[in-house]
Amino acid sequence: MSTEGVKDILKQAIIMEHRGKSLYEQVAAQTTNEDVRKIFQVMADEEQTHIDFLQKQLKHYGEAGRFDRNELEKAPGHDAIANTILTEEMVQDISGSGFEAAAISAAIDMETKSVEAYSKRASETSDPHEKELFEWLANWEKGHHKLLVDLNKQLTEKIWYDNNFWPF
Repeated sequence: MSTEGVKDILKQAIIMEHRGKSLYEQVAAQTTNEDVRKIFQVMADEEQTHIDFLQKQLKHYGEAGRFDRNELEKAPGHDAIANTILTEEMVQDISGSGFEAAAISAAIDMETKSVEAYSKRASETSDPHEKELFEWLANWEKGHHKLLVDLNKQLTEKIWYDNNFWPF
């Protein structure tokens, strides 16, 4: 792929991260639940970390024609959100049909698209450093996705229980 093509992919990745950050900041700002606000603020902060990381990679690629493996090794791990506790109280406070639940659903879709885009790019490239970069990003987004899917599952089960939807 041409140098400009790789730069375009990185620019698109930065745009995706900005969109995710914006969504998470909006949810954090508008929710009345403090625990939900914290989770979405952590996710917004992680998206900013992605943006900073991708901008450094874009700059380095533009200057050197390759990715900066050292930056990848220095980047924080994927588990910051896994360390955020999803409490039963938080799940009870979120309405399954309320703003937070709708935001969680939208965020799941957004994270799914990010994972797909990064995974696709990783599978298409022959550059081992680019493959590693996009696999790393896909794995980070998978962590976000898992958190949101788990939270959504808990909310769904709460709704089923509250409305006697269980078959037994």
